[in-house]
Amino acid sequence: MLTQIEGIHHITSMARDALATDRFITDTLGLRRVKKTVNFDAPDVYHLYYANGTGKPGTVMTYFPFPNIVAGSRGAGEVGTTVYAVPQGSLDYWTRRLEAHGVAGVSRESRFGQTRLLFEGVNGDGFALNEVESDAREPWNGAGVADEAAIHGFHSASLVLRDRAGTQALLSLMGYTPLGEEDGVLRMVRKGGNDANLIDLETRPDAPVARQGAGSVHHIAFAVANDEAQIAVREELVAQGFQITPVIDRDYFHSIYFRAPGGVLFEIATNDPGFASDEDMAHLGEALKLPRQHAHLRERLEASLPEIGG
Repeated sequence: MLTQIEGIHHITSMARDALATDRFITDTLGLRRVKKTVNFDAPDVYHLYYANGTGKPGTVMTYFPFPNIVAGSRGAGEVGTTVYAVPQGSLDYWTRRLEAHGVAGVSRESRFGQTRLLFEGVNGDGFALNEVESDAREPWNGAGVADEAAIHGFHSASLVLRDRAGTQALLSLMGYTPLGEEDGVLRMVRKGGNDANLIDLETRPDAPVARQGAGSVHHIAFAVANDEAQIAVREELVAQGFQITPVIDRDYFHSIYFRAPGGVLFEIATNDPGFASDEDMAHLGEALKLPRQHAHLRERLEASLPEIGG
């Protein structure tokens, strides 16, 4: 069993409208934009990062906003719901806030004895706010959300699968253990990990295969401390027969990618060097930061990308 995995590092989704997505995440949910950069493989498209005030792994939601992308089709082989942790007793506040902002699909349910609020993102993506009794992660307080209700970071993510066996075995290799099961959902926990250490496996044998598009989660990334830990994880995954990419430098972390048995794209990302490596912590996410290989495109990109304020 691998001991290096700490929990969720970040979750990356597809979007259509960069401005609408930015407003939803910052103004409605009250998260901080911690990095404004571009897609490494398609520099004409933003890569936007949102998190708590410090951009701590386990709080980071990122988006690729492709202006002409079709809507995604929900189904098996994807992260179906991204779940944030909010303070106990705050869901009445969030119900009023989400409804005041015109958010769709707001409903309440209980899972594993905890109350959570389901809703849709501006791209149709699935979100939930899950009440927790305590969370040491400091929320961002710059967006007008009440301190006693603010999002602290990820609580969990729900993976929708036709058959969970392969993904369950992979997560077990990655240090996760079963925590409980109800209504066809297996909850797994990385004990001793970070505060985003829960994964739910939702088995839906008759679900259609998900089609990527706006509102789809592109991949889920799991955190490791550093390069040494990442290399150890990669070697073990390769030994187990997984097809793993080489290590890729993403400026703010180093990444490897592979497809989990149920179809979900997994990433292993390092906690270092972090989002303050190229701008001051007080001004994260304000200026357009470009990967080194795209620095020569700055003039064109600043003219063509939609303007997103500081």
